[in-house]
Order: sequence, then structure tokens, then C-alpha cells
Amino acid sequence: MEDWITSVMESYGYGGVFFLILLENIFPPIPSEIVLTVGGFMTTTTRLSIAGVIAASTAGSVAGAIILYCLGRWLSVERLEGVVEKYGKWLRVKKQDLHKADAWFDRYGMWTVFFGRLIPVVRSLISIPAGMSGMKLKWFLLFTISGTLIWNTILVIVGAAVGENREAIMRQLEIYSNVVYVVLIAGAVAGVWYFLRKRRAE
Repeated sequence: MEDWITSVMESYGYGGVFFLILLENIFPPIPSEIVLTVGGFMTTTTRLSIAGVIAASTAGSVAGAIILYCLGRWLSVERLEGVVEKYGKWLRVKKQDLHKADAWFDRYGMWTVFFGRLIPVVRSLISIPAGMSGMKLKWFLLFTISGTLIWNTILVIVGAAVGENREAIMRQLEIYSNVVYVVLIAGAVAGVWYFLRKRRAE
């Protein structure tokens, strides 16, 4: 994958950086850690600049986030209510549960979007509940751009600084990503367990 990423950047420059990060946001399995550190490294071997790579990658991230935000707006709580009406008994979900989750995101959503942009996988998917909750686009963009800019700047600068030795950094980032995945899975399992236990109690 790294060879493909490198060839795209070599062929299309900043446009390639934009495309790869846009793709990464829509398809989270493509790791932004590799794209950004490779982009940073290429600032030392090509005419690409650190500022240019950061700008292109941030633009790609925001474009991808807007697509998923619009998907969330299309889904909406109202549409999910229709799903709950049909399959709620099987899913063990009530309309009240949807509204509680929506109210929580209304209260904490902006900071969730900001910090979510610093977490692998979550950084892409967080845009969907933001759209579903009806978060105002201006606030969504503000916190998305802020979090994204921090993430992209750090990884691009790291890629430029370590150069061909970036494999050591990638191993550390992989450990960080794996820890995040374990925490997310554990949190999801705990959430489902709590939800089912609460439903049985009721």
C-alpha cells in the first residue's frame, strides 16, 4: 500500500494527497498515518512542501467529513425512528433511546467531533452522528478543521523529520491504533451489556 500511496503522490502532487486523504475519510481502513507520514517524507525528496501537504490533506479530510456529515443528515433521527418502529422489538431499541443519544450529542457533540478527529477510525465516522444530530454546519466545520489540522500537522512534520526511518514511528502509531481499537471494542461490548441489562430490568 505504501508504494501505491507514494506513486499517487509522485504522479499527482498535492492533488494526490487530497485524493488519498479524502478516500481515507470515507473508507477508514486506509490508514491516514501512512498517507500523512509518507507525504511528510516526500517533502524532503520532491517539490512538495510541508505547508502544502498539510493544506491539501486538511482539505481532503474536510471534504470527506462533509460527505459523511451529509449522509448523517440524510439518515436523521426521524428516519431511524421508522426503522425502530419496524424492528425495534428485535433490536431491543425504543424511540426514547434514539432521542437520548441525540440529546447527548447535542450537548457534547462539538467537543466530541474535535477530539474524535484525533482518534483512528473514529476520526472519520464521527461525522455521521454529527450530521444525524443536526449539528450546525459552521460548528461542525470549525471543530472538524481544528482537530484535523492538529492531527495532519503532527504526522506530516513527523514524516518529514524522520525521513526513511519513519518505520519506527509507524510501529508506534500502529500500537496506538491497536490500543484504540481494543478500547473501542471493549467500550462497545460494555455499552451493549449495559443496555441489555437495563432493558431486562425494565
